Amino acid sequence: MLNRTLAPESLQVNEIKFLEPLAQHLDNGIPVFTINAGKQELVRIEFIFENVNWDASKPLQAVGVSHLINNGTAKLSAKEIADKVDYYGAFLQTEYGADQSSVKLYTLNKHLQSVLPILRSILNESIFPEQELAIFVQNQKQSLQVNLQKNDFLARRQFANSIFGDTPYGSNIDAEDYDALKREDLINYFKAAYKPENCTVIAAGKFEENEFAILNSVFGNQWDNTEASVINKLTFEASPKGELLIERPEAIQSAIRMGALSISRNHPDFPGFQVLNCLLGGYFGSRLMANIREDKGYTYGIGSAVVSLRDAGYFFIATEVGAEVCGNALIEIEKEINLLKTELVSDQELDLVRNYMLGSMLGSLENAFSHADKFKNVYFSGLDHNYYENYITTVKTITSQDLKDLAGKYLNTENFTKVVVGKK
Repeated sequence: MLNRTLAPESLQVNEIKFLEPLAQHLDNGIPVFTINAGKQELVRIEFIFENVNWDASKPLQAVGVSHLINNGTAKLSAKEIADKVDYYGAFLQTEYGADQSSVKLYTLNKHLQSVLPILRSILNESIFPEQELAIFVQNQKQSLQVNLQKNDFLARRQFANSIFGDTPYGSNIDAEDYDALKREDLINYFKAAYKPENCTVIAAGKFEENEFAILNSVFGNQWDNTEASVINKLTFEASPKGELLIERPEAIQSAIRMGALSISRNHPDFPGFQVLNCLLGGYFGSRLMANIREDKGYTYGIGSAVVSLRDAGYFFIATEVGAEVCGNALIEIEKEINLLKTELVSDQELDLVRNYMLGSMLGSLENAFSHADKFKNVYFSGLDHNYYENYITTVKTITSQDLKDLAGKYLNTENFTKVVVGKK
């Protein structure tokens, strides 16, 4: 009989296996990376395009194209595209990121031959109808108007602009930018970015030789888009802005966002910094949660993160607290950071963080799609799966002294940009 009075033994995750992709090329040179796994007759094919030709005077070109690319082609209206995709039980998803934009197709294997030509039309013949653009602009302006009333949105936006300036990482979009968006701008960007030499394909699921042959037959020849392009390359210098207060006298809560430019995934300290971040504010049992939420009751939630972009990395802490305790919350946040710089973490606390991080990594690898996402993260950082092996080794072996040293190196609050929206 199972003795339910005894807790099950807790063991550290010993080994995590990653599925290595098969690297191939279509006839026109497009690289294709395949994670062939799973028994279901289902595939996800992601077409990824580097963002190009950044123009600060037209900050919405890339995001506009990403939102509207499946809203009409030379041969199909937006409704016809949606109806045809639905007919085959498939699903199309567009994603815009600061570095890349993508179009994902989810489909059953048996319908791949029928669905890919629809996607071919989208990626080659999109025309961005004026009516669809007008609807997009109207909706986005309304959404922006609503968001501008939210303290956390204002804090996030001001923080990004303060450390990254008017770049894809920090541009302060306003209503006038949407009004200035023209169909010609979208077409020009589409022709420059959505072309074979700027494309990478990552396929996952039950994707075998037959599926690759179908993909190659549809996408392996010449595309229509051939405009000149230059992949965005950004540089930044740390220039802390100190404390920035956006006063809102009626605010019940104040939003806080603080942090600075930091290292990215390419830096050898990055895995160790991730452990330090987890300890400080990266999970529900973190020190910031224990202090600011559980002990002081200043907030419902607080967290920190280390973010890796292609051309930069940054660290931030974010929360919303009662307006009357905002100053106290800032003091307590700095106190927790200083403790990490002056005192060694206990073995018990470090073991808890190790187990959480290893368990989270293992839990995030539930299927072929998640393995493909992990590969994408390292591929576009110029790395390979050795990064994850190093990450796991670091989580298992990092010491309290290592964490103290990293805190002294990267958590210098005097170099932080601190944004408060509301009342301090």
